[in-house]
Amino acid sequence: MSEKKIGLFGGTFNPIHLGHLRGAEEIREAFGLQEVIFIPAALPPHKMTEEIIQAHHRLEMVKRATRKNSRFSASDVELKRPGKSYSIDTIRYFREEFEGSLYFILGRDAFVEIETWKDFQSLFSLCNFIIMVRPGLIQASPFPEALAPAFRYDQGASGWVHSSGKVVFLKEINFLDISSTKIRELVEKGGSIKYLVPPEVEAYLAKHGLYRGRAKRKES
Repeated sequence: MSEKKIGLFGGTFNPIHLGHLRGAEEIREAFGLQEVIFIPAALPPHKMTEEIIQAHHRLEMVKRATRKNSRFSASDVELKRPGKSYSIDTIRYFREEFEGSLYFILGRDAFVEIETWKDFQSLFSLCNFIIMVRPGLIQASPFPEALAPAFRYDQGASGWVHSSGKVVFLKEINFLDISSTKIRELVEKGGSIKYLVPPEVEAYLAKHGLYRGRAKRKES
């Protein structure tokens, strides 16, 4: 049997939308991943926490959004861990829990800030990375100066091989021009978010009145 390949897709998911789901599906298919695990962050170090709704709401929306795809699942590992959510801790957790190859999935905007991540130089010896990029934006070298010496491009692997043997892949995907920020703004204004999020997420937001309170606070 071939080695199991698992994708780890972390993020705030504030809220999860069709762009997240489509990107994950394209990556799953392109790399032959048996599973993509969506991992909502509890306290992301690089986000303004006052803009983020409670973690249990974000987790529930991820569960509902991924339920109909047998290759998708949701994990509460970062929600159970006290304190800030660091990717290196999450990767180490899944290395202990799963046998096979791990692929950490993130967008280019997140990757350009990699030097600000906890123990960032150790990340690339723990698992493979897949960086989602917009068509035409793949660079000759995606790494900041501090990381570049640890990598070499391997034509056969179609990726950048780390000194540990793990690989960083840059993968063009058909980005849907959707953002969680835009969705929150639409909800604030009472606008429609149909076709931006799964129907299950749209219904959940409406039922719980999420993101509407921000507009009221601004008026007060």
